[in-house]
Amino acid sequence: DVQLVESGGGSAQAGGSLRLSCAASGNTYGLDCMGWLRQAPGKEREGVVRRVRSSGSDRPLYSDSVKGRFTVSYDNAKNILYLQMSSLKPEDTAMYYCAVKKWSCPVTDNDYNYWGQGTQVTV
Repeated sequence: DVQLVESGGGSAQAGGSLRLSCAASGNTYGLDCMGWLRQAPGKEREGVVRRVRSSGSDRPLYSDSVKGRFTVSYDNAKNILYLQMSSLKPEDTAMYYCAVKKWSCPVTDNDYNYWGQGTQVTV
């Protein structure tokens, strides 16, 4: 199994920045595709960034709501996924989750194999 632990959430003012981290541990062999998702109270889960390949072979896909403000990166040596969030808006307030899938990218967000416990971001 793969364990995912997110960190870096908290409170920020509008216009501010936060960086989220997601550390993967356990049997990470075959870990291929990662993403960040978020869910605000009363709203559906939203994919923030998808298709983050551990190989770096694909360009990540950002949702329109965060494009140009959020940047994802992956430290392959440490198995840590990052989400740099800038120009934060109140509508970015949500619980943020990282998720990963082995051997391929998920067709839908429900197809991720492993999920973190989430980290709260409040703007």
